Amino acid sequence: MKLLRTTLIALIASAPLAGPLLAHEDATNPVVIERMETMKAIGGGMKTLAGMAKNEIPFDADKANAALAIMAEKGVLIPAKFEANEPDPATEALPAIWENFDDFVKKSEDMVVAAKSAPTITDTASLGAALGQVGGTCKACHRDYRK
Repeated sequence: MKLLRTTLIALIASAPLAGPLLAHEDATNPVVIERMETMKAIGGGMKTLAGMAKNEIPFDADKANAALAIMAEKGVLIPAKFEANEPDPATEALPAIWENFDDFVKKSEDMVVAAKSAPTITDTASLGAALGQVGGTCKACHRDYRK
């Protein structure tokens, strides 16, 4: 029953992210738009965790755990989404991704592992631990591979 509830929360939380390509209206390349949507979903999970940690949104353990689940689910898609070096003026992806693709893939895998192995969030202390674990992997990749 808990799994069903968590899955339902994850679906509800990700529904706004599944909308058409409006979120990145400046992008025109469908491949780039798709990868931007994947990264937006992961960023949405991070935004949920960070917002709770900063008391900007109310703490909700179910929503926090659903955010981690979405990050892990979408994170496994990253290597395939970035395999082709597709151009688009709206992209924030740096050329370094394709110059160091193995490192980029490793960093995306690190994020997935961190999201999957984060402690179950039950309170603000476990939220902080999970956020620190996952956030460090996001920062490591963004530092090298994002404008």
